Amino acid sequence: MKNKSIDDATPEEWNRLNNSSKRELAWLDEEDSTEFDSVHKPEHYNNSGLECIDAIKGMLTPDEYIGYLRGNSLKYLWRFRYKNKPIEDLRKARWYEERLISYMLEHPSDK
Repeated sequence: MKNKSIDDATPEEWNRLNNSSKRELAWLDEEDSTEFDSVHKPEHYNNSGLECIDAIKGMLTPDEYIGYLRGNSLKYLWRFRYKNKPIEDLRKARWYEERLISYMLEHPSDK
């Protein structure tokens, strides 16, 4: 069987490839309708399409990531009485705790 060159493709084959690529990549053209909020999706942590916490998780070992989540929860619990938005800080602490719970459910051997 002879290998085909890219130059051997017919116009129909190019059109079929182009159309399938457009369908597969249509999500890139969709308007981002993500709603941001100060607890669950702060805009300043999502400006590149990758959430900051996901990048951090990728750079840390499992033990470091668990410590990161615990530390952030403790930080918000520590300061909630001294800030102007105590409920928001408590919600942020809970967000990190929920993230930790989810991580531990997915990785039970990382305790």
